[in-house]
Amino acid sequence: MFENLSGRLSDAARQLTGKGRLTESNIKDTLRQVRLALLEADVALPVVKSFIERIRERALGEEVGKSLTPGQQLVKVIHAELVQILGGESVPLDLRAQPPVVIFLAGLQGAGKTTTAAKLARRLKEAEKKKVMLVSVDVHRPAAILQLETLAGEIGVLHCASSADEKPTAIVARAIDEARRLHADVLIVDTAGRLHIDAGMMEEVRAVHEAAAPQETLFVVDSMAGQDAVNSARAFDETLPLTGVVLTKADGDAKGGVALSVREITGKPIRFMGVGEKTDALEAFHPDRMASRILGMGDVLTLVEEIEQKVSKDKTEKLAKKLQKGRGFDLSDLKDQLEQMMNMGGIASMLEKLPLPGNINPAALQDQANEQKIRRQIAIINSMTPDERRFPKTINGSRKKRIAAGAGQQIQDVNRLLKQHVQMERMMKKMSKGGMKKLMRGMGGRMPPGGMPPGFR
Repeated sequence: MFENLSGRLSDAARQLTGKGRLTESNIKDTLRQVRLALLEADVALPVVKSFIERIRERALGEEVGKSLTPGQQLVKVIHAELVQILGGESVPLDLRAQPPVVIFLAGLQGAGKTTTAAKLARRLKEAEKKKVMLVSVDVHRPAAILQLETLAGEIGVLHCASSADEKPTAIVARAIDEARRLHADVLIVDTAGRLHIDAGMMEEVRAVHEAAAPQETLFVVDSMAGQDAVNSARAFDETLPLTGVVLTKADGDAKGGVALSVREITGKPIRFMGVGEKTDALEAFHPDRMASRILGMGDVLTLVEEIEQKVSKDKTEKLAKKLQKGRGFDLSDLKDQLEQMMNMGGIASMLEKLPLPGNINPAALQDQANEQKIRRQIAIINSMTPDERRFPKTINGSRKKRIAAGAGQQIQDVNRLLKQHVQMERMMKKMSKGGMKKLMRGMGGRMPPGGMPPGFR
């Protein structure tokens, strides 16, 4: 989401190379570049002005460490200010109330409220072990009611039925009674939206909010909406007592300015980010981690948390035992690894959280190993017989031709996959003999700054 902004901020800091210290004169042009970078990222003008002024004041103050280079000094100041503008500290949902705790989702049509309701329900069910119920009061769009019912079934949570001929306030009252009767811990209310702000929608959402009396009122906003998101955030903040913001479609082509603008204008914390279409693609928002991501420093902590949540521990342990017994790494194992990578959001999602050196372009790496290629590789393995997966060396020319035809790919694609398997097999042998430490020591200077994340040493 922040690729362009990250690049421009890095370029601006590099302009200070060779300067002895930060002064009013030598940071003037650099701050102008930072201002342009923020405006290009769709950050609201008032937010940019106050942000630049705070950076100038801090950069010229005594708090900057004398051991750093001027470029590092400025990055340190920008990072601190980004953390502040993004909210300072992460704020978890407040579920300390008499059940059912009501969570109210509001926002414009198309912002992603319905999918966010399902993602949030799944997160509360799996991470917080809560019994969750979903209800839609979007009587203007019957498809939204059906969509929410379908999603509730997919993730295994309760759903309160509703129909287009009911009043939204009556639906909410009935849903609260039903949630109480079924001993649900949390009730998530998905509200109606419009393409634009209008008096009728605001009056309806205000009435439904009053009837729901929610513990949390979250404004759901599309990260790609630009300045429209800022205007709608201001309107909803004036209408409802918002307690937080959810950014959706953060995995798309958003420039990132919405995250900075909405938090500053509403004063409400960003709680979550939607980073994909699947119901598990919802990340808790951490201002310090996001500031590091914006400045190209990566977000290893979030990556480690995702690995712990999404990587199958059973499969990992079985593979480790298998390798220790010297039974080798076959193509079924490779398929498991590829599928788990897809569960992590693919290469693009993982690269975004890694602190890559400045001379490496994440976009180029994404192109080399994108999700489509991974899906094709899985299709090739699926086209093989169990014996071929177990004994890849038996795959001769005629077998390759059959496998390629079955997967709808070329023979060259099969050859590339087999070559990749050989490389991974060698790597796995090293891991089984000397463990992860030995493998990482062999990588030498290719490790990210700060070494391996906690729990991997």
